[in-house]
Amino acid sequence: MQPTHSHLAWHETLELHELVAAQSNALMKFKKTYPKIKDPILKTIYKQTIDTLTQNIMELLQFYPLTPKTGRDDDVSRDDASAAAAGDLLGFAKSSIKSYALAITETATPSLRKVFKKHLNGAIDTHAKIFNYLYERNLYPAYDLNQLLQNDVDVANKALSQPF
Repeated sequence: MQPTHSHLAWHETLELHELVAAQSNALMKFKKTYPKIKDPILKTIYKQTIDTLTQNIMELLQFYPLTPKTGRDDDVSRDDASAAAAGDLLGFAKSSIKSYALAITETATPSLRKVFKKHLNGAIDTHAKIFNYLYERNLYPAYDLNQLLQNDVDVANKALSQPF
């Protein structure tokens, strides 16, 4: 029997948020890079990736009306340039954490494992610093689900409307 709820579950909402945020940021970067690419094969791959991300985001945005709503709906002011730059660092830190965590599981050499662990801890510290930077400046409303999801929609729409 399939669940018949009128909204998404919290855990899937957060996964939806992560996917839309990451893909929207990537789409904006790829659209900025696309005109600079001279190699026709690479340009074709970029175009296909841009088209795929565009389709992905449009499909995922259809689920936002089904996200659970909270009682709060604070107005958060955004500095888009700082938010974008800090978001790049946050995404890099998340990616580094995942990469090092996975690499450690494949490591047989103790000295390499030690270096991986050191780098993993550095990536965790970087993530904490950049998250705190964003949160303290109201650029990442981590505790306000409504605003977090609205920011996703705003950034996704900006990415989708950006020419390339």
